[in-house]
Amino acid sequence: MITGTKHRKTPEEEELSKKLTELEELESELIQSELDLATLHVELRTFEIRYLRIIGTRYVELDEINAQIAELQARFKPKDKKLQEMAEEARTKADESAKVTDVEQEPLERERFTPSEDLKKLYREVAKSVHPDLANGEDDRVRRQRLMAVANQAYEEGDEARLEAILREWETSPESVKGEGVGAELVRVIRKITQVKERLNVIETEIDQLKGSDLYQLKMKVEEAEDEDRDLLDEMTMHLDEQIALARQELKKMKTKRSRWI
Repeated sequence: MITGTKHRKTPEEEELSKKLTELEELESELIQSELDLATLHVELRTFEIRYLRIIGTRYVELDEINAQIAELQARFKPKDKKLQEMAEEARTKADESAKVTDVEQEPLERERFTPSEDLKKLYREVAKSVHPDLANGEDDRVRRQRLMAVANQAYEEGDEARLEAILREWETSPESVKGEGVGAELVRVIRKITQVKERLNVIETEIDQLKGSDLYQLKMKVEEAEDEDRDLLDEMTMHLDEQIALARQELKKMKTKRSRWI
């Protein structure tokens, strides 16, 4: 009776198997990290738009009134260099405030970003397939980077159809077919592991930086206040409205004084 001999893995095959397992685990971590980063970016952007609409516009108004007050004071005393400088600084601040709040108008429903589980799942599938750090060469990396950029934009816009189209495009492309050869594959896997680890470090750093920003800290305070049934932005609005009212009164007095002075 002739029996077949069981194939024994070569050292290279055993090492490749281990590395593939390691890569698979790292890929899962990478995709989740990419999703976390993309979500954080959109959440901060939508919060920023909300903040600028509610608070930023009031700062623009307040800074403009203060600039007019400073300019009138400077006109009263044209030889006072300090007042001239203060007027210039106030005008610069007012102009900068106006530029900052000049944001693209978006639908009100985008003021809060709440991605669905289906959208998150689809994004993970796309990222797992086309992520640039899984490339097998420079040309492959460039193509993946293009697709990943489109995928990120689609995720931010909540466009599931676009994400599905990207996934179909990738799955039917010749570039998605892997090469052969244990040795070559082992080298590719080791390099991919290195790339994925490097990208994970970059993502971690970027997330830490975003969470350390003033915008994120304010967002957290607003959300904590909401948990306590408080509207922090509304409280800030009332405070600014009071300042604006006082500034308007001051400006009115200054204009009245100037008309008498003329």
